[in-house]
Amino acid sequence: MQEWNNEFSEDCSVILIGMAGAGKSTLAPLLAEKLGWEHMDTDSVIEGYYGSPLQGIVDHLGVDEFRKSEEYIVSGIGVLRMVVSTGGSVIYGPKAMERLKLLGPVVYLRISAETCLQRVGSGAERGLAITPGQSLEGLYKERIPLYEQYADFAVDTDQCSPEECAEQILQWLKSKEVSKVKDI
Repeated sequence: MQEWNNEFSEDCSVILIGMAGAGKSTLAPLLAEKLGWEHMDTDSVIEGYYGSPLQGIVDHLGVDEFRKSEEYIVSGIGVLRMVVSTGGSVIYGPKAMERLKLLGPVVYLRISAETCLQRVGSGAERGLAITPGQSLEGLYKERIPLYEQYADFAVDTDQCSPEECAEQILQWLKSKEVSKVKDI
């Protein structure tokens, strides 16, 4: 499989990346419905693999091992016509990101640090892969360059509703369309 060629067709998927609280899990089903596709959440795939809630997996494995496991699991995903919402830490795994970029365009759901802190709070029950002693704000600052590095397109999700964000993504995809895609 070749890397996504900057042209949108029914032979690819759409990948959503971003911080916890950016709206990946909210936007994925909305966007999938508009495209006539299905959606999947890589955090749910990881939970299924381990048979445990995400926070329990992070607590049991520790952050470094969790990130390695996430990279291993995500790098094995092969889907078409799917909107994939990822865990916020997926960007630490080069093999996982390489695989996701093969599947289709990567859309960065961008939020401000203030919105992230407001929506996530302590993050205690979110399965957040955060190093002990690191603040959420520190994690945010650490991840932003990685999200920007991998993104083909970005949407500011704290500036508009989920429906408006989905519409922005659809319009961008439509501008990349090269083959018959369900009328979006």
